[in-house]
Amino acid sequence: YLFLGGRADDVIVRGGENISPAEIEEVLMTHPAIADAAAVAVPSAEWGEAVGIAVTCKPDSTIPDDAELKMLIKNRLRSSRVPERVAVLEALPYNEMGKLLRREIRKLFSE
Repeated sequence: YLFLGGRADDVIVRGGENISPAEIEEVLMTHPAIADAAAVAVPSAEWGEAVGIAVTCKPDSTIPDDAELKMLIKNRLRSSRVPERVAVLEALPYNEMGKLLRREIRKLFSE
């Protein structure tokens, strides 16, 4: 059996394959410069949806480039999990209850 963590509406459906954002976020959090990470669905002409990631960096750390983050994911997960879009933000959006606002991150990628 395969169990996906998180909310069903957070799942990224890439070409019929269900991708859990949590598995991508866990890998990103292993990078020494990453303070916070989120994976979201972004529009893809080829796949319907693709992976987009948003990260924040720890103070006084060197900001990793897109290629470094993509390689980190590629080395640990299947190639379908490699993001098409990457954003480095000052802070990820959370509501007053501490819930990550994934729709706000998705909006960043649609602009």
